[in-house]
Amino acid sequence: MSRALAVLAAFGLDAAFGEPPNAVHPVAWMGVAIARGRAWALAGRRGTQLARGAAVALLVPSLSAAVAYAVVRAVQPSPVVAVVVMAITLKPLFAVRALRDAAFRVRDALEAGDLEAARRALGSLCSRDAGSLDERALVAATIESVAENTSDSVVAPLLYFALFGLPGAAFYRAANTVDAMMGYRGKLEWAGKAGARLDDALNLLPARVTALLLVAAGALSGASARRGLAIWRRDAARTESPNAGRPMAAMAGLLGVRLAKAGCYELGDDERTLSTSDITHAWRIAWLASAGVTIAASSALACLMGGRHA
Repeated sequence: MSRALAVLAAFGLDAAFGEPPNAVHPVAWMGVAIARGRAWALAGRRGTQLARGAAVALLVPSLSAAVAYAVVRAVQPSPVVAVVVMAITLKPLFAVRALRDAAFRVRDALEAGDLEAARRALGSLCSRDAGSLDERALVAATIESVAENTSDSVVAPLLYFALFGLPGAAFYRAANTVDAMMGYRGKLEWAGKAGARLDDALNLLPARVTALLLVAAGALSGASARRGLAIWRRDAARTESPNAGRPMAAMAGLLGVRLAKAGCYELGDDERTLSTSDITHAWRIAWLASAGVTIAASSALACLMGGRHA
């Protein structure tokens, strides 16, 4: 029951306070460790980079999971303390409010006519070079990032918490951060290859669960669930990533818009012109999906514990 209550409490903490300062943020600590590992992994030739990168991709998540396990063990004797500590520790491993704030900064800058500010704000959502993006492309990139990050930053960590407890959420969050910091082509291609493949594997289930949650949330918000399902099925495999296209295609279908990255993919149909209001609608759908996975995870954990005590 402690884990079930911790999920709900963590979601409430996120809504009320957002992200903690970097000084006490576990993901920031993971980032420091990964940055040092990245510098070490880049030394040497391709084979050495591949081996060292694989070591970083496994070691940082494993150490993060071990620390989380130690925390859980330490508070286990007291159910009340366990709920409080797990909620506080789980909260930084997912981000709902921060995703909203980042998306709305782009939206607000566009509505104010400040294209440069919108391009800078997009950097909080994705690593895409926004220097040449016009308003329509910025709206599309923001919606894509909201959809993808609903999977990576919300559904996946909460799903792994439900399946494997705090160590599972910590392992996932660290692995995802390794990919975010090292999983790029160019000079990081060999050092980041293992981390990128691990992240792909860990997100196979969450990405598809997220797409399903988005379709259900879209239906609740007045969007066409039938169109969301159709575009998801048709376009999900058009991205290079085996996972990112799932939630993005579902969102494109729900909104009835085309989401495109030049030279990479096109998702959805160009039924109407994108506008900044689509960012707001995409966020509402993403929030409903986030609330849905929180309630589902808490309910599943409560039922599991109830069954054990029956």
